[in-house]
Amino acid sequence: MLDILGGSGFIGTRLAEQCRNHSQPFTLIDKAPSQRFPESHRFADVRDVDSLRAAMTGGTVVNLAAEHRDDVRPLSLYAAVNVQGARNVCQVATEKGVRTIVFTSTVAVYGFAPPDTDESGAINPFNEYGRTKWEAEQVYRQWYEADRANRTLVILRPTVVFGEQNRGNVYNLLRQIASGHFVMVGSGRNVKSMAYVENIAAFLEYSLSFAPGLYVYNYVDKPDFEMNALVATVRERLGSAKGAGFRLPYLLGLGAGYVFDLAAWATKRRFPVSSIRVRKFCATTQFATSIAETGFRAPVSLEEGLRRTVRHEFLEDHRGETAFFSE
Repeated sequence: MLDILGGSGFIGTRLAEQCRNHSQPFTLIDKAPSQRFPESHRFADVRDVDSLRAAMTGGTVVNLAAEHRDDVRPLSLYAAVNVQGARNVCQVATEKGVRTIVFTSTVAVYGFAPPDTDESGAINPFNEYGRTKWEAEQVYRQWYEADRANRTLVILRPTVVFGEQNRGNVYNLLRQIASGHFVMVGSGRNVKSMAYVENIAAFLEYSLSFAPGLYVYNYVDKPDFEMNALVATVRERLGSAKGAGFRLPYLLGLGAGYVFDLAAWATKRRFPVSSIRVRKFCATTQFATSIAETGFRAPVSLEEGLRRTVRHEFLEDHRGETAFFSE
């Protein structure tokens, strides 16, 4: 049996679909119910070791549960979910004799990293999300080291993940472009590594067969998009004008982000624009990966994944479907 922690979410639901298609039995363990597979859902909160003990079957574990938004308050939630949650998962996994854990970390552990940073890159997180994910990785490594001959640990560090029904940063960008009100901040020459959700799910399933050992991979779908090319591609798919459109100098855009930061602090509201999101948008976040060495080949090209997402979200009617909210 495969236990998918955080299985009611965006990636977990896609992984469950992969497993169903390949007749792999699974249990979705989450504090939220599964809209897609309610019959396979068991309630548990990774912060509560007793609920995990009751829900986990003792089979292979894929842990997708995380606190990850930029605006989480209080900040202690990052440690409670990402770090203490990892300790609880490892405790129950040890009790139940689990031999394989796949943990989804993040490229945020590298912070604002140099282009083409691979799995050996310097760890330098700039926020609590990246810091606590790195700390969680150390918890899982301790679990692995306790029985290296018999245990398998896969640590996957995805870049930004997008796809149909996701309401994260990539969707917000696509929606702005589709609305006709998008403004390019900066030169647009920065490069963005991205990952299509179906490919992430396919690799997670692929990694379940790895032999005992420790494996650490970035997950990136290649080739990377330059921001100008990404925006132009989406505009063309939507039938809009060609090119990236109107531009705003970086310093003006960053200043606007700080104004929204102040407004959010004063009103206790969330806004779609913030200084950190402007910085993220204008930064080059380009990563390398050694996944090809495993023999894995992504089933969907990055361009095709983007095309599917744009069509699903903006050219077809899918009202009433479940949406997944993330960064």
